[in-house]
This record gives sequence, structure tokens and C-alpha cells, in this order.
Amino acid sequence: MRFVQLITVPALLFLPSSAPAAGVPDDCKQLIVAVAPSWDSMRGELQRFERSGARHWQPVGQPVPVLFGKNGLAWGRGLAGQEEAGRRKKERDGRAPAGVFRIGKIYTYDPALPTGAHFPFHQVTKADAWIDDPTRPDYNRHVTIDDPDNPPPWFAKEKMRHNDFAYRWLVEIRHNSDPPQPNEGSAIFFHIRRGESRPTSGCTTMAESALVGLIKWLRADAHPCYVLLPRALYDEKSAGWNLPATAPRAPRRKI
Repeated sequence: MRFVQLITVPALLFLPSSAPAAGVPDDCKQLIVAVAPSWDSMRGELQRFERSGARHWQPVGQPVPVLFGKNGLAWGRGLAGQEEAGRRKKERDGRAPAGVFRIGKIYTYDPALPTGAHFPFHQVTKADAWIDDPTRPDYNRHVTIDDPDNPPPWFAKEKMRHNDFAYRWLVEIRHNSDPPQPNEGSAIFFHIRRGESRPTSGCTTMAESALVGLIKWLRADAHPCYVLLPRALYDEKSAGWNLPATAPRAPRRKI
């Protein structure tokens, strides 16, 4: 996804915690789970879960259809998944990162989040960019420039403000973030889909109503996380990664 000073992100969201060697951390009380039929699937289903204390995960709301990368999934870099054998997420490979990830800040064209939402956010202006050039030192970082009326040459390809309905809200999925590694994938978000069958370059997309519902539900003090896995791997990793026992149903269509 294409869209200078570095923006400071609240440490509350991303601090390490007492957690299993791999999987969902103990401090995570809100979990977003998406399941695909296979590694090469561009579509799947997403379900929200929450828990209090050490209690079991409880589903919240109904499952919703989502779209992934046009070429399917590949292992990402987050809380779990990066040590697994198999295809690795790379820049511009058209695959969504699989594994377990923290949720970062929300980026929006609007001056406020939808009514009822309470989560750290940043209003995107014409000075904002997200760097997907692996050769730059601020790769996979949100930056702002001092003078958007006289931008540097690289800015046109990296700017975040496109007045594009699909990017009205961007919920950061913290793949390859701590710290970013060159060419391992950048700018991974939840955002509004462009149609029921149009996949992405690596983001997870859904209907606008579903995304708004997710944004209203998120709480910073619940340290929300995202899990994306193929169906067979979800069943295999469920216990070891502290996942809900029952995952969303993956669509039968393997595209």
C-alpha cells in the first residue's frame, strides 16, 4: 500500500508483556481473528473476541467476510509466525502477513473517530506519509514533512492523503514494526474494501460498516491483537498460541 519527522506512538499499545514464547500475549484482552481456507486464498472470515482476566475467549458480534492480499498469505513479522518454516512476507509480494500482531494507531481523514470510539488516532493531512521504500531509513514508518506545499521528490509516492474512500480509516497492523527490516513488508492496515471481490496488496479489508464496528470496539487498555492464519494452521496453533478454540469459518472458495 502506497501512500520529516518521526511520529511518536503511545508506548501503552506496544510494550512487551509477560507472554508465551510465541502467540497471543497475556495482556491482550481483545483479539481479532481472521482465517483463510489456504495460503493462496484472497478471502476469509473475521471474528472479534474478548476476555477478562484469564477467562476463555468469548466471541463479540457476528463473523464478517474479509479480503486479503491478491496472492494470499505469507508469514509476517510480529509476536508469532516469524520463526515458522515457509514463505515469508516481502515488499510488494501481494500477500497479507500471517501470524500474531499488535494493533497500532488509527489513521483517518476525519478530525475525530466514529461516535463511540475511544482509541489513539492521528488525523491524516497533506503532510503525512508512510514509507514503503525499503532503501529509506524510515521504511515502514509514519512520517510528516515540514512543508507539504514544497514536498521532497519521494513524497508523491508515499503520501497518505489521497481522498480515497477506502483509506478513510486505516487501523495499523504492526507487522515488521519492532524494528522494521528492509523489504520485509510495510503499510499493513485494516481498511474499507473496494468491492466484495477485489483483493489487496497485503492489507485486510472489509465492508465499511464492519470496520466502523471494529473501531468502536477497540480499547487501548485491552492491548488488542490480530491473528491471521490458514484454516489448517489455526487448528494446529490454537492451544500453543493461546487462541480461541473456535475460529471463524473459512469460506469454501479457495481464491
